[in-house]
Amino acid sequence: MPEANNEPKGFLGKFLAMPADSPVKTVIVAVTLCLVASMAVSSVAVSLRDLQEVNKLRDRQINILQVAGVYEAGTDVTEAFQAFEPRILNVDTGEFSEDFDLATFDDRAVADDPATSTSLDDDPAGIGRRGNFVTVYLLRNEDGSVDKVVLPIHGYGLWSTLYGFIALEENGNDIFGLQFYEHGETPGLGAEVDNPRWKALWSGKRLRTDEGELAITVAKNAPPAGADYYVDGLSGATLTSNGVDNLVRFWMGDTGYEPFLERLKAGDV
Repeated sequence: MPEANNEPKGFLGKFLAMPADSPVKTVIVAVTLCLVASMAVSSVAVSLRDLQEVNKLRDRQINILQVAGVYEAGTDVTEAFQAFEPRILNVDTGEFSEDFDLATFDDRAVADDPATSTSLDDDPAGIGRRGNFVTVYLLRNEDGSVDKVVLPIHGYGLWSTLYGFIALEENGNDIFGLQFYEHGETPGLGAEVDNPRWKALWSGKRLRTDEGELAITVAKNAPPAGADYYVDGLSGATLTSNGVDNLVRFWMGDTGYEPFLERLKAGDV
């Protein structure tokens, strides 16, 4: 009678028959676990993508409400945001554009597209390209006049690009508030741009002198124009402070929103 052949057959049989401390078996198990885990993480990321986009939109809306001084804890963000009038602004002309769909307009994609952006030779904000179109937010009084306008701003700090908003009064010169909603600055130093005490320093400051000179400055010492145009720099975070100074002056200058601010000042918005 022939002897039974007990040798494992197939890859799985041979794999299971390997000693537990076999290097080959260890590698196979590790690789398999990594593949399974990566597929699980990818599946979760895909399934949560829509929720993440909703949360990002809500966070931006909260920041807009906050910088304009109309946010209250526990408020219905979607309902409160209905008070704002979003418009697509042509940065070069200062005029509103009807060439885009507000629902699908993406400021960052526009800034990255050579067809809808401008490459910057003089680039103090360190952004490389400036979008020719951006989304701005108007807050109007009951009579239809502008109460405040919220403008997106961004620029490079020490470690990252800071993205935020600046809220201006109807005269286009007085600052109501400034805050950032995304950055990667050093915790405890540059990240103090999020400190409510530092953000409060911006309220009531002015962009330009009576002669029209752009004078707003972030620094350790007040500029010649005086305290109305000065925000004290962050302690221990000189490069981040310089970055905020550069980006604010860039966006409030003639390469940024100056054409629009002139229209706002004249009451043409």
